[in-house]
Amino acid sequence: MLTRQGFAAVAAGVAAIVVGRFFAVVELFVIGTAFVAAAVVAVVLVRVRRPRVAAVRWAHPSVLVAGDTGRVDLHLRHLGRMRSTPFELVETVQRAGSGAHVARLPISPLAVGASSSTGYQLPTSVRGIVELGPLRAEVRDPLGIARLSQEIVGVEEVTVAPRAHLLEIPQLGQGLLGTHLLERARRLGPGDFHGLREYVDGDEPRSIHWKASARSEQLLVKEHTVEGLRRCTVVLDADPDAYRDADGFERAIVAAASLIHSAEREGLTTRFVTAGGVDLRGPDVVVNTLRVLARLRPSASSPARLDREPGEGLGLLISITATHGTGAWRRAHGIVDPTITVVGVTTDERAGSGLNVSARSEGEFLDSWRQLTGRGRLDLVGA
Repeated sequence: MLTRQGFAAVAAGVAAIVVGRFFAVVELFVIGTAFVAAAVVAVVLVRVRRPRVAAVRWAHPSVLVAGDTGRVDLHLRHLGRMRSTPFELVETVQRAGSGAHVARLPISPLAVGASSSTGYQLPTSVRGIVELGPLRAEVRDPLGIARLSQEIVGVEEVTVAPRAHLLEIPQLGQGLLGTHLLERARRLGPGDFHGLREYVDGDEPRSIHWKASARSEQLLVKEHTVEGLRRCTVVLDADPDAYRDADGFERAIVAAASLIHSAEREGLTTRFVTAGGVDLRGPDVVVNTLRVLARLRPSASSPARLDREPGEGLGLLISITATHGTGAWRRAHGIVDPTITVVGVTTDERAGSGLNVSARSEGEFLDSWRQLTGRGRLDLVGA
């Protein structure tokens, strides 16, 4: 209740009373009594003047992206029967990757039943969880001798998701990966019937539609759609022994967030798998994955089983790990499924030739992915 100045005032007052009484110095006795009386009056004053308010905290956006700046808005309503005195809102902000900070917001006197709004900016630098609160209303006496603080809103967590880059998803026949997918699609055979066209040299005789050709002056052949890319599974290796340092793991986090966001945006059936039995899929896979990635720390626990993803068409299995020698790399490339193409992403060494992506830096990851897909634009997006 008493501030540091308040305790000092009481101590000084008691000392003055004792010395004044011992040496019979009336002036010291009066001064000491005044100090003690001031402390008592200050305590009574802050109790009487304590703010009677209700508050609602609104942090937006609810999921921040590392490097962005959010905002915390506070909506107050005065519940007292008389006009409030000036007071201060005090809120502790425990940011991910840094120490605690305190936001102090002065509030002017509020009329009976009146409402007021205030707020502060919430900058973020790294992924993780930012803890807000508790929010307290604090009032002091004019001399700063006494202080009364009361909690009006509890603790709330704000998720800071990793950065996510919008990547171009491969199309059949475009780039090294698209060419590989096209070859896979042709091996799987024709898809649905698409239509008829005139016969040209090189067409398979078995593709001729004889009934339709009999009614036409030209030979007609049947065209079928080629099964395109329909599914994408991203597997993140969280083994702490795999990565050389924390930066490598953070690059893996950014790569996973980018791939999940981009695959879902393209309309692919998307799945995310990592340590601790995390196996996310469904319509909310992006939001749920970002929430998991915000909290994810290296873990030696085994990932969920990489069984075949049900569904038609071709699928991508993207394994994100540190090097070619990890267990996660071997498990992913050991899958035998004619519909699945495995792409390896390595954060601590150059991926080499083939369907692999180097991610020794974020820039290298973006360039390497663009070279693999043979497509253009790469933008940083907010999740």
